[in-house]
Amino acid sequence: MSQLDKVATVRNFGQEFFSKLRQPDRDIRISIPVEMDDGTLRTFEGYRVEYNNVLGPYKGGIRYHPDTEINEVKALAFWMTIKCAVADIPMGGGKGGITVNPKDLSKKELEKLSRGWVQKLSDILGPHKDVPAPDVNTTPEIMAWMENEYERITGDKTHATFTGKPIDKGGSEGRGPATGLGGYYVFEALHKELALPEKIKVAIQGFGNVGINAAESFVKNGHTLVAISDSKGGVYNPAGLDLEKLKEHKKGTGSLSDFPGSKNISNQELLELETDLLVPAAFENQITETNVEKIRAKTILELANGPTTPEADEILFKKGIPIIPDVLANSGGVTVSYFEWDQNLKGEHWSEKEVFEKLRKVMHDSARETFARAKESKTDLRRGAFILALERIKERTL
Repeated sequence: MSQLDKVATVRNFGQEFFSKLRQPDRDIRISIPVEMDDGTLRTFEGYRVEYNNVLGPYKGGIRYHPDTEINEVKALAFWMTIKCAVADIPMGGGKGGITVNPKDLSKKELEKLSRGWVQKLSDILGPHKDVPAPDVNTTPEIMAWMENEYERITGDKTHATFTGKPIDKGGSEGRGPATGLGGYYVFEALHKELALPEKIKVAIQGFGNVGINAAESFVKNGHTLVAISDSKGGVYNPAGLDLEKLKEHKKGTGSLSDFPGSKNISNQELLELETDLLVPAAFENQITETNVEKIRAKTILELANGPTTPEADEILFKKGIPIIPDVLANSGGVTVSYFEWDQNLKGEHWSEKEVFEKLRKVMHDSARETFARAKESKTDLRRGAFILALERIKERTL
């Protein structure tokens, strides 16, 4: 909401429109009873927040996490609303979850829980109503269970109610690399505008799916990966890291540390490196008031959700360090989710090449439009992205 308030300082969308956006269309809490393997009954709390659907069906992931609660889900559903509008895809914003540590459950219990979530919510879901996807701790297999349960209850055979499914169950090619690769395409579109060298040095926080795919995209295109980290810490070599050898090292040792020819660094040290591009691709709230003065990267590309706090945002803008914001930079994932939904409804299956070509166009267009909005309002790229999204939402609201 504070990001919304900041947009109001540079563009007047009207108080009535903003007050509509401050609350979701609806937020739903459900209880899911599950018979555990030992015969006892446990009841779990689940959620679905449907934030805004003026652009199309609600869209957003389902997370399984012990800390998941309704306000987090609400914030993420709002973000999805903005993200889909920035990418100009015909979908609205939603988010769901269950308060659970999935590691504590057997596969059978996990399947019962996942099907239970669908049983309680099947009347609000549907290919033209609400289309969930995977998020933290949910997998293509879980999406397949949910899709199967939805079909069992409703008879719908489009397979278009859940995205992020396995490819043999209607999933899309290219979904795995989509977020990291989409971030690279956004960088590619803004590279010259940001006055960065032709070949850049990049530091990436995060060694999960998004971080690795982003790293591969940069390296493949001739840029130098100087640092990368996982939750325990990272490695740095100003001359560049060999990503393939580093992946083998991590696989063999279970850690990034002590990689030959590199220096071990902490996540905090990675954020403070002097480099052309810093890519936070793991956790939220990494760049804050406490460390923002130490940030020396020329540009930041946010592949995690919310890695920069609003206070740090202001300081970086004044320091002249551009941030390519999460709602633009990491929208490749939801864009390919939309492609999956589109393929399911049309009964088509696109090749990975087709998916990446379509993704590149969407990312390039969104990036250029965001840059144009920021420039004309003399503001930062985050507010530029929000202005672009809110224009699209308002146009359909009135």
